[in-house]
Amino acid sequence: MARKTTSRIELRRQAEAAARSESAEAAEKKKTAAAKAKKLKDKPVARKRLIWVVYNGSMKEEGRFPYDQRAAAEEKIEQLRQKSKKLYFIQPVKEVIGDPSATVGLAAAAAATKLVDIEDVTIPDEIPVDVEAEFEEEEEEAEELDDDDDE
Repeated sequence: MARKTTSRIELRRQAEAAARSESAEAAEKKKTAAAKAKKLKDKPVARKRLIWVVYNGSMKEEGRFPYDQRAAAEEKIEQLRQKSKKLYFIQPVKEVIGDPSATVGLAAAAAATKLVDIEDVTIPDEIPVDVEAEFEEEEEEAEELDDDDDE
């Protein structure tokens, strides 16, 4: 049996369809590559620095020291251990440079490293809280909402 040969026109249509699908795939790849590159360019890389942080056993910060002052951090641990026999340790932490929300000013850092004695803290005997007034306000709001729903 003889095979039926396809016409040149049909072969041409098949070749053009294959070329169109290849070009569409290439265009889609270019779009996704451009979008990825744009995402990477939009996000600036944050600069970080390494610092030593002194923690107590419950992971509360007791002090922060620059990376080159590890001896000062260890000295701080010894001072804390002399006051109490609790567990204290040093941990390296990466801190973002330049971000005002992440970095602490010098005055705030100095205040954060300073320990507060319990004797200096005053706690009031009674805390004035008007619980009944808050409860009545909540009841009135609930009644107003119920009245609005009924209408």
